[in-house]
Amino acid sequence: MLTLAELKKLVLEGTIDTVVVSIPDMQGRLMGKRFHAKHFIESACNETHCCNYLLATDLDMTPVEGFHSTSWNAGYGDYSMIPDLTTLRILSWFEKTASVFCDLVDHQDHKPVTFSPRFMLKRQLERLSEAGFISNFATELEFFIFKESYEQARSARYEMITPTSGYNQDYNIFQTAKEESFLRTIRNGLFDSGIKVESTKGEANAGQVEINIVYDDALKTADNHVFIKNGIKEMAFLNEKSVTFLAKWNADAAGSSCHIHQSLLSVDKTPSFFDEKAIHGMSKVMEHYLAGLIECSNDLMFFMAPNINSYKRFVTNTFAPTTSHWSIDNRTAGFRLVDPNSSSIRIENRIGGADLNPYLAMAAQIAAGLHGIENKSKLPELCDGNAYKAGDSNRLPTTLRQAIISLENSEILRHAMGDEVVDHYVRAAEWEQESYDSVVTGYEVSRGFEMS
Repeated sequence: MLTLAELKKLVLEGTIDTVVVSIPDMQGRLMGKRFHAKHFIESACNETHCCNYLLATDLDMTPVEGFHSTSWNAGYGDYSMIPDLTTLRILSWFEKTASVFCDLVDHQDHKPVTFSPRFMLKRQLERLSEAGFISNFATELEFFIFKESYEQARSARYEMITPTSGYNQDYNIFQTAKEESFLRTIRNGLFDSGIKVESTKGEANAGQVEINIVYDDALKTADNHVFIKNGIKEMAFLNEKSVTFLAKWNADAAGSSCHIHQSLLSVDKTPSFFDEKAIHGMSKVMEHYLAGLIECSNDLMFFMAPNINSYKRFVTNTFAPTTSHWSIDNRTAGFRLVDPNSSSIRIENRIGGADLNPYLAMAAQIAAGLHGIENKSKLPELCDGNAYKAGDSNRLPTTLRQAIISLENSEILRHAMGDEVVDHYVRAAEWEQESYDSVVTGYEVSRGFEMS
């Protein structure tokens, strides 16, 4: 990590000549510009600009009709990008390059863009602070590695592509040794850029890997998460490989998740989730917070599973949950309690896929948890055993259509985030569904061309 003074020194020495200035978009991707470092330290370190359609597009960067924030009629004007210099860091896998994230403000009045992902999380962290708590989050991110480059994979229409192993490599040291040259590049590249990497490990399918990062507050964790995803893609490109963070890249393969671990601390850094005298060591704060997550699980679903593809992951007996039950150290439940009866007790939300936007997912969970704390929500009974067979009372939405309805009608999220924010993401979700509905898929043609 760098201070602005340190960056200026490196620029004057010729050690840094490029600064990547970016924002996370609605999909959690990095969008921005590459500056000559001298211009950045002279001017752009204070402010630069981008088109406001960046928060009104889909995965294909299609300008989407129906957003109140911007449109063709409004002329697609500018946002101002204000660098957050606390995020300034070396981008180690590119020569002489640094990186910084920005916050978005209105170009005219410089007020925060309320539905920008980074501001949404900051707002919920403010609410958390007002309630007397500090966030403590970590994400576990899964992805698949392929032998083909991105160009080769695209030419093959992403069909005849080869994972880097031929079998389930979960925890398999021998198999991941075959991928170690690339995985080592990832770990060291991220570490040298200020990311506290814990480990990489093989996951539960051919070519699937998980990367684990040290706990931090929610904003730093979200910043690290998007930096990691973008960095892994760039390092894959530089090594003539490709990776995907699709929730379900192939019907026969396991899904890729993003488990989110979370706990709260008091202002003096005391664990707020732990009570050594309570059952399982769960404090009342933790009970209410978890109850809020469970109560709001359907409302949160779009932020945990934002794409049509996301819902292909929720299959029984695949380690992807289908219910919002909670349990103790049980990977069949939507919410797993980890390290019970210790000061490290925490909640693992297992619902989200690797395609989620971490700012949105964490903001929504904090809003739900605060709702539980403020209303002293009652925690449902613990699910003991196979949560896949625990009945339909806590069944999660199985389609994006269901998630859209839950989000649109969520009084809890509207209270916590505001109507403008919820309506913005309802429109994003509606477009994802509308876009899919207009496409004729290969499945339909191959199944019905002759038989219908």
